Amino acid sequence: MKDTHMAPTNNSAISPGFRPGKPLAVKALLFDLDDTLWPIVPVITRAEQLLFDWLGENAPAVSRRFTIESLRRQRMDLVASNPVFKFDLWKLRHAALTIAFNSVGEDAGKVDAAMAVFSEARHAVTPFADVQPALARLSQRLPLGTVSNGFADLGKIGLAGHFQASIAAHSFGCAKPDPSIFHAACAALGVAPEHTVYVGDDPLLDVVGAQQAGLQAVWINRFDRLLPAGISAQASCTSLHELEAWLEQTAVRG
Repeated sequence: MKDTHMAPTNNSAISPGFRPGKPLAVKALLFDLDDTLWPIVPVITRAEQLLFDWLGENAPAVSRRFTIESLRRQRMDLVASNPVFKFDLWKLRHAALTIAFNSVGEDAGKVDAAMAVFSEARHAVTPFADVQPALARLSQRLPLGTVSNGFADLGKIGLAGHFQASIAAHSFGCAKPDPSIFHAACAALGVAPEHTVYVGDDPLLDVVGAQQAGLQAVWINRFDRLLPAGISAQASCTSLHELEAWLEQTAVRG
């Protein structure tokens, strides 16, 4: 139940038949966020529950008419009405809540306050134990950046200092796996795509999406999953410590 999964992504342009070749010299790293740097399911579960509790106190007609699940279904249905909702998940949630408020006669002027409750909880993430120390070391070796389909604020989370560039779909105007969002991040770091490694957990959005944009891809597999048939990353790691070890081996081989 990743927040990025609140809006369905069109993967029709992704062909999972990519076969990566020998790793090229790595000159920059780009990272996904949710389920790569921190677990997202407990965060979204808690954020949606806190929001629903807030609705019960401040917009009770909404909480009587809707459930957390029905609000989620409403968001999924709403995506088709506006292409912006496919990459701007904040606007999607705001619009869905506005519709819910209006449908039961609640004051839609309270929606901003409701979104503030959700947003605060959405940023209450706990990075995996390896993240802070690994990023501190990696940032001394290579330029680092992030590319995300979510709307997490790295400044609020306390990780912004590790990265030279951070691009989010909602502000950029398109989402992974569109090659342009990967290319924009590479340009921001001043490194060619083929010398940039994208590190992420989603086989299609992160691994195949990055590879089809000309980047190398490392699959972060923190939850003992299997890559779908036909997808092959340059490396598969269960932590950023393993990523560091792979980078060392790649440098030696190079």
